[in-house]
Amino acid sequence: MNDDLTIKTAIKDVIPTLFGYIGVGLAYGVVAQTAHLGILTITLLCLIVYAGSAQFAITSMFVSASPISAIILSTFLINSRMILMSTSMAQHFKHDSLRQNIAIGTLITDETFALGMNKASMTKGKLTPAWFNTANVIAYIVWWLAYVVGALAGKLITNPESFGLDFAVVAMFIGLLYLQMIGDRRRKLRVQLEVILLVVIAMFVLGRFLNPEIALLLATIIGCLGGMAVEEWR
Repeated sequence: MNDDLTIKTAIKDVIPTLFGYIGVGLAYGVVAQTAHLGILTITLLCLIVYAGSAQFAITSMFVSASPISAIILSTFLINSRMILMSTSMAQHFKHDSLRQNIAIGTLITDETFALGMNKASMTKGKLTPAWFNTANVIAYIVWWLAYVVGALAGKLITNPESFGLDFAVVAMFIGLLYLQMIGDRRRKLRVQLEVILLVVIAMFVLGRFLNPEIALLLATIIGCLGGMAVEEWR
């Protein structure tokens, strides 16, 4: 990754993250197929909801005949972290139009957010809508295609965990975190490690008393506030 913000560079930058989309998309396609949900229904979930963890939850709740209100609330809680991510990313697009900001926020994911943060550390905080939208759209298309392949192969793969597909996202985020730590020239490694430790402790403690989605949201907020405090103290 370099400090170039062209469309061509965006294509190159997003490629490493696509393996995570492919792994989770295949796994979700298999799960959706075994859950006997219609191709059209799951395709719309992929294209409209566009959130792996939320889609797994929605699919399981559909199968268990959960009420629509519970499905909507669960989806909101699972994806509520996107509010923080979009707010954080918006600072890089203050001088761009509202339409461009909406386009970026609509397709932003955990992976493209992390990719954007890595890129920002290389460009001293500068990002462009063309670069970010290119990365977002490619990730969006690959996610949908991976689901289609997974759904078609659903009858052949009855246990996606045996292929390690359930670990794809975890492995990808470990890689993205590593790249963020070594690529951020604005912060010392010690500061980053202190914030990571704070988030881990907060998630561990909160996870014992709250559901995972709320615990993750609160741990993220604590990490943000803790990071500000550590930088100010330093």
